[in-house]
Amino acid sequence: MTTAHAVSRAAARPAHRDTTTVNRRSDVEVTMDSTVRVAAVQAEPAWLDLAAGVDRTIDLIGQAAAGGAQLIAFPETFLPGYPWWIWLDSPAAGMAFVPRYAVNSMTRDGAELRAIADAAHRHGIHVVLGFSERAGGSLYMAQAFVSGTGELISVRRKLKPTHVERAVFGEGDGSDLQVHDTALGRLGGLNCWEHLQPLTKYAMYSMGEQIHVASWPSFSVYRGAATALGPEVNTAASLIYAVEGQTFVVAPCGVVGAAAQETFCDSDLKRQLLPPGGGFARIYGPEGSVLAEPLAETEEGILYADLSPDLLAIAKSAADPVGHYSRPDVLRLLVNRNAAPQVIEAPPEAQPAMETFPPTMAPA
Repeated sequence: MTTAHAVSRAAARPAHRDTTTVNRRSDVEVTMDSTVRVAAVQAEPAWLDLAAGVDRTIDLIGQAAAGGAQLIAFPETFLPGYPWWIWLDSPAAGMAFVPRYAVNSMTRDGAELRAIADAAHRHGIHVVLGFSERAGGSLYMAQAFVSGTGELISVRRKLKPTHVERAVFGEGDGSDLQVHDTALGRLGGLNCWEHLQPLTKYAMYSMGEQIHVASWPSFSVYRGAATALGPEVNTAASLIYAVEGQTFVVAPCGVVGAAAQETFCDSDLKRQLLPPGGGFARIYGPEGSVLAEPLAETEEGILYADLSPDLLAIAKSAADPVGHYSRPDVLRLLVNRNAAPQVIEAPPEAQPAMETFPPTMAPA
């Protein structure tokens, strides 16, 4: 791999998820007190092959740590790859991919995520990993947060899969709006077009986020025919998130290569709809600066940047939308951050006291 600052190479859902590390107030202390070196992955997944994808993930973790990174961020559903068939054919045709995609989707408590967490511990690096989470019979577009000591901090789910994604994935809930206190600072993340949801973004800003991971799948599909799906709009969404929220944005992005076309494209038309490239990883400062030189869109690699907390103070002094640059007397956001389990067990009903039989007779 070459570098861009860069190194490059062409279970059932619990009823309650612990979100105690999530701060729900906007008046939080700044915990990012030193420069943090981060890494954004731009790479092609190992399509529909979980074992190979885990190996690739662990290899990239090692490369990023060797480059001095304290945090590495991966694209949306990097394991086992984004399900591009949903944009290329009918739902009936897509069913041919469903069993393989499901069996290669990862659980949050399985051996695969444990191996990735062990690699994070071994290399002393935080990881934010995009993956397809399998829970019971459903799949979710998830991000795992792993500390540099190998602790699984949390797993969050995309609140609302976009358009045809809803043929594959279920929805998250209010508990998936998460920002975590870590040794690097306050760390959060969203997937793809969650960055076009104004209320979601404001809820995240309110939690004092300092480093944000914006995970993207690739900007290759329908190139030239659907501007909203292309790099101009979506890299702008990452940039605006940084400036609106005064947070660093680490935006990893997938790549469509020959392997993707071999997996998903069985006609010339499909190869036109899903052309090679689409890799647009970026790293932005909280005042809009570009902090890493981009790679070519067909190139695989890792972008690096050093994040100075001084930029946070400078950006916040100009515009803090959940502080001095807000008008809560005019506009407020109502958020339900509670988990929404499908089944809630009612408490046992109190049983009436049993009378003794035969009744006790009063003495004559």
